[in-house]
Amino acid sequence: MTTPNYMAQLGATLVDRGFPILPIQPRSKKPGMYRQGAWHDYPKWSRHCERATTENEVDIWSDWPESGIGIAAGRVIGIDIDVLDGEIAAKIEGLAKRMLGDTPAVRIGRAPKRLLVYRAAQPFAGFKYPPIEVLGQGQQFIAYGIHPDTGQAYDWPVESLADLNLSDLPAITEAQAREFAQEAYLMIPVALRPKSLSVGRQAAGECAHLPEQRGTFAAVEDALTYIVNADLDYDSWVRIGMAIKGALGDAGWPLFERWSASSQKHEPKTTAQAWRSFAPQRIGAGTLYKLALDNGWHPAADLQLNGEIVSEGVHPAQGLIDGVREGLLDGLLEQNEPDAYRPPPPTPLPAGWDAVDGVLGQMMQLMITTAKRPQPVLALGASLCAVGALMGRKYRTESNIRSNLYVVGIAESGAGKNHSRVVINELFRRANLLQYLGGNKIASGSGLLTALMRQPAILFQLDEFGMFLAAAADRKRSPRYVTEILDLMTELYTTSGTTYFGVEYASTQHNDAHRAIHQPCACIYGTTTPLHFWQALQAANVADGSLARFLILESEEDFPDSNEVFGSIDPPQALIDTLVLIHEGGGQLSGNLANIGAVAEVEVEPLVVPTAPEAQAVFRALDQTLLQELRRARGSGLSSILARIEENATKLALIRAVSRDPVAPQIEASDAAWGAMLARHCAELTIREVAARVSENPTESNHKRSLKILQDAGAQGMSKRDFTRRTQFMDLHQRDSVLKTLVDAGFVALEQRLTKGRTAQWIRYVGGEEVRS
Repeated sequence: MTTPNYMAQLGATLVDRGFPILPIQPRSKKPGMYRQGAWHDYPKWSRHCERATTENEVDIWSDWPESGIGIAAGRVIGIDIDVLDGEIAAKIEGLAKRMLGDTPAVRIGRAPKRLLVYRAAQPFAGFKYPPIEVLGQGQQFIAYGIHPDTGQAYDWPVESLADLNLSDLPAITEAQAREFAQEAYLMIPVALRPKSLSVGRQAAGECAHLPEQRGTFAAVEDALTYIVNADLDYDSWVRIGMAIKGALGDAGWPLFERWSASSQKHEPKTTAQAWRSFAPQRIGAGTLYKLALDNGWHPAADLQLNGEIVSEGVHPAQGLIDGVREGLLDGLLEQNEPDAYRPPPPTPLPAGWDAVDGVLGQMMQLMITTAKRPQPVLALGASLCAVGALMGRKYRTESNIRSNLYVVGIAESGAGKNHSRVVINELFRRANLLQYLGGNKIASGSGLLTALMRQPAILFQLDEFGMFLAAAADRKRSPRYVTEILDLMTELYTTSGTTYFGVEYASTQHNDAHRAIHQPCACIYGTTTPLHFWQALQAANVADGSLARFLILESEEDFPDSNEVFGSIDPPQALIDTLVLIHEGGGQLSGNLANIGAVAEVEVEPLVVPTAPEAQAVFRALDQTLLQELRRARGSGLSSILARIEENATKLALIRAVSRDPVAPQIEASDAAWGAMLARHCAELTIREVAARVSENPTESNHKRSLKILQDAGAQGMSKRDFTRRTQFMDLHQRDSVLKTLVDAGFVALEQRLTKGRTAQWIRYVGGEEVRS
């Protein structure tokens, strides 16, 4: 059967629609070129990933017989779901469309495997979480041709790529793609995951900043003992061979031969041929050392590596190890200093946290009674942000503190995080206050400023906040227009009582971004899962103070008993009327410029809410206590969180006072005490979780996550089998290395117990009297 010439049929159309293409050899997946009556491999084809395809190239390629069409990735991103279980493949496709956007470009080669096509917000290199692969810069995928295994044409069941413009595809960032790939990988049963080295998950070229390419024979030999070749996939096998040759040249052949022979797949002739073909350019000792370190390698101090390992010869988890040996949790502070500040033990929400009346109490009650799964903690967080936005530019304290709050509500998936947002949307709709609602997503820093210029007191309700934060906090991979969102949030938090002057741009197209915004009040309520939120944070977020501005509220019960009657939201008119009254500044600011968009020429005059003498005494006592704690926490990285407790407490007290009496509010002692109690609880929760979860690197993250799992198991501990099941984010050597570190440090103990007539290994947390969460 003759293969169609897809290049002649569709090549020009795809180029006109913005896609970079290249010719594919008939019935194969390889780029090719036709010379002297035969197809040959296409050298340096990857240059098409970096530029547009020309009309002249398409004219030449169209004459090549039976040419298929490949898409050069980079500006175009392929999400390859290499799964033969139809149900799982469909679920992963659904996950991609939820997390990355509903792309119409879905390609089927060998069903049920599939590939989804997206547009890169900024080109990035591909990576793997086998069997999920993200195809990026320097890679390609087949768009049109005959599949070499099925003998059938590649199919586009939704819309053909030739019917779409590149701009029609959803744009994604590398951070979003990685977040998806990690989630998708967790959906795949262990039995369906190919045995592959974790280095395959690194972006191309990611090891370029590691030690120099050359290594020493002794160090490479030692590192290879931690890189197990147990029926690895071909790509991983080749990558290790090239890394050995890059590190040692031909002198590395005995090591590669010995390492390759440890697999049942080993074929001496194939191994020798592959070695001769290896011509590594940018891969070497750094790749091997990185893999070995991730798998638990502890190189001897006198071992010559021919370069630094990670950070001046320090093991990536050294901070944790040193801290553990000092009897600390993650080396936060010197515990042997009697006056040192230490993270407080875990506590539930303090009694009286829900003791709110007025509008706050009514909103919470409405959310709780109409939800399928009531979430009182999240209802409080959502209500505080909603009322805070309505109060924006209308009320202030005597010290010019405003009501702009950043709150994160944390609960597991399926716990009912969305309901509070739905109630607020309905309340604002019925009160004709929809102008206060910002978008459900913030796409860029300039988008945030544009929304504030339109409505300077505004509420953003953001779902999947952890994913958003992962992108906004990742300064290495995310584009600047994404990372500047978090920078602007940090700055706007402290300029709510003054004037924000925007950003200077060279282009006149951004003149609006520089317009002054008087007294901006951006309230942010985000919801997320614990895993997404804490994994999104980086140590820099603690140091730069961005994390300190968020009040973290975690659900006390993720899956409470369901309400028998739920869903119908019918708020009382009295609640609607009071929301409007707050919007009007207690009825005293009707017609005031605080109710319209940013007007640079006129200052707004908010109502001053007095603080009763008893409340002032509460704040003075809080200030004195925090001052001592700040002095003890100097240099720990935690001072930014402690420093914001009093400000957050004042904001909470202000909102509570106005909620109770919008017309003539006054901050009473009970408001101050309640605000201080809740702000301190949120800060202590943040400090504990930062200690337990936030890491500088993947190795330290593995230690912290494992320690948390064992702590949660309590004094009874858990079996080695259960621990293995709970730590599938590590491979065997990583897991054994983590356990060895924790045992050596005295945090956990390994025991033999008789269980159901059999002896089983048991792991028990023994690191302290208190189990920190």
